[in-house]
Amino acid sequence: MYGKIREHLQNELSGIREAGLYKNERIITSAQDAVIKLDSGQVVLNFCANNYLGLSNHPELIRAAKSALDSHGFGMSSVRFICGTTDLHKELECQIAGFFGTEDTILYAACFDANGGVFEPLFSEEDAIISDSLNHASIIDGVRLSKARRFRYNNADMADLEVQLQKALDARFRIVVTDGVFSMDGNVAPVDEIVRLARKYDALVMVDECHSAGVVGETGRGVTEKFNIRGEVDIITGTLGKAFGGAIGGFTTGKKEIIELLRQRSRPYLFSNAIPPAVVGAGIRMFEMMAETSELQSRLHQNTEYFVTKIKEAGFDIKPTQSAICAVMLYDAKMSQEFATRLLQEGIYVTGFYYPVVPQGAARIRVQLSAAHQQEHLDQAIAAFKKVGNALKVLQ
Repeated sequence: MYGKIREHLQNELSGIREAGLYKNERIITSAQDAVIKLDSGQVVLNFCANNYLGLSNHPELIRAAKSALDSHGFGMSSVRFICGTTDLHKELECQIAGFFGTEDTILYAACFDANGGVFEPLFSEEDAIISDSLNHASIIDGVRLSKARRFRYNNADMADLEVQLQKALDARFRIVVTDGVFSMDGNVAPVDEIVRLARKYDALVMVDECHSAGVVGETGRGVTEKFNIRGEVDIITGTLGKAFGGAIGGFTTGKKEIIELLRQRSRPYLFSNAIPPAVVGAGIRMFEMMAETSELQSRLHQNTEYFVTKIKEAGFDIKPTQSAICAVMLYDAKMSQEFATRLLQEGIYVTGFYYPVVPQGAARIRVQLSAAHQQEHLDQAIAAFKKVGNALKVLQ
């Protein structure tokens, strides 16, 4: 039975390898941090984790996770509406709503589930979803699960967004959906302009804050803080798996009636185990820390500005960025693989991105800065980029 498809799969995998597009997983044997150890024994500087605030190995979160393990056990063994809701889950939901200035929050196993479970319960054939062309795959998949009509506008193009809103005027409800920070380019969506157009055309607004929460805005409260429109976005989705500790878990936060209906009908929520107590306990402590100080955000912003300035001065072509993501453009997929391999030899851990993760001919090294990076880490990475760039004739 398996014979025919096995041959087909082997051919597919061979084609991926021959094209230089095969994704190899490097194995880390230490905690996630600015400095990590690989199974080869090599110690390297990590510049490709979503660990924006350096919290993945923070002692405060480890203590909070251990405390929750002691008080609430290892796992919930249940979905939320049966017997999977604890006082810790409710407290974390309140913390998230307070952080973003929203009315209520619902937790998911991951933000992929949050985005996958938001559209189908809320919108039907009578409605319209208007989505940015560079939105995350989880948003795209979530939209596909809904029967609503679909419109797409060019990335951050407000003129095109207005055209799509006009096309959707006959819909019962309209919603504009965008990433807060686009993960491959690092640019911030013009959410203030999106909100303005949404008001004009009586549309809702949803923002995925996965790469912007904890990063964008003076205190890391995301794009609504950056554009001073706190409370004006109807739905925000996000993750605990990036800036907020780097473990697992997603959320949707927003208007209370929306969240209430999602609790009743959102399939990833209704049919997935509740987040483990240790993750929830650490999440609560993380949001407490966010309220106490914005020191980590300030350090992250300083690190990002320094790295971006120096890498541009070296002559690299980078995407305009307003986040902690610096996309160093190489364009050729094999070159991105070779560049990343050479950087690893220099002690810099990064990953080459290429089709289908990014468009054909748009391969790059995506550098992600962290508050955990020290000055010497940044300087070592910049020197390595220059050395490899010259060796591979990327820098002329």
